[in-house]
Amino acid sequence: MYLKPSPTTSDLDEAVSDFVQYRARLFGIAYRVLGSVAEAEDVVQEVWLRWQKTDRSVVVSPGAFLSSATTRLAINVAQSARVRRETYIGPWLPEPVDTSCDPEVGAQRAEALELALLLVLEKLSPTERAAYVLREAFDYSYPEIAEILQLSVVNVRQIVSRSRKRLAGEPRGSVDALEHRRLLDAFVSAARTGDVASLEAVLAPDVVSLSDGNGIRGAARIPVVGRARVANLATATPRFWQGTDPRPVQANGRTGVMIYRDGSPTTILTIAASRDGIHRVMWLFNPSKIAAFLDSGARATAPGLAPVDG
Repeated sequence: MYLKPSPTTSDLDEAVSDFVQYRARLFGIAYRVLGSVAEAEDVVQEVWLRWQKTDRSVVVSPGAFLSSATTRLAINVAQSARVRRETYIGPWLPEPVDTSCDPEVGAQRAEALELALLLVLEKLSPTERAAYVLREAFDYSYPEIAEILQLSVVNVRQIVSRSRKRLAGEPRGSVDALEHRRLLDAFVSAARTGDVASLEAVLAPDVVSLSDGNGIRGAARIPVVGRARVANLATATPRFWQGTDPRPVQANGRTGVMIYRDGSPTTILTIAASRDGIHRVMWLFNPSKIAAFLDSGARATAPGLAPVDG
């Protein structure tokens, strides 16, 4: 009976070297398709396990092989995740990722990383999202995307074009990092002091506030729309801000705020802004997503590769 020889130490070392070289990109692809740190990490770990079992001697391009495997697996996970999110209580927001160590999370372009855009990408099908992400965030060519998705080049061009048109009408952040930070600081300062007038001054007329808590007490279960309503929401409960310690964090390439109470993180606050002011206020109360954000800070420095037996 023929048995395939066990991989040598040098073979495994080469496998690890190739994988680590592309790991940030793989996570970046999976994260943008899924909007979940935990799910993206699971995808990357599964790809690593598959990579160890692959006959790597016939792989022409490790980068192309790993990117394809990651994209296809992420699409499958996204399809099942969409069903699970139908039972989510209240607005669902993507899990933010700590980008203090890796500002672009493995991408060649950082555009498709901000939380507001990841939220909009949820309107696309998993395949549309993958095609858009590969093109806009990672600058893959249309033939490369076609090979990854196992579609024709013409079809991929149509998918990307259609996705761009669907996203064109959505509010997009257009302010630089300095102005974004100024608006965020002004929002937090006005909200903490109950200064409704100052708060309204930094909000766009059509601003929307979204609270992700999955049923947790105190989280609004429907979007709050309009300058006056959002300002009132942020200041209506003074006890929310009492005794809190807001600290800046780097979330998805932009400054956000982690709100601590009694030394424990309870809320992540992020915004999206344009020249008209803040047009998205995003409150994350879900403890599992806050934990995922805190854990994501170690991702860039801890490969966490699990071996495969046999």
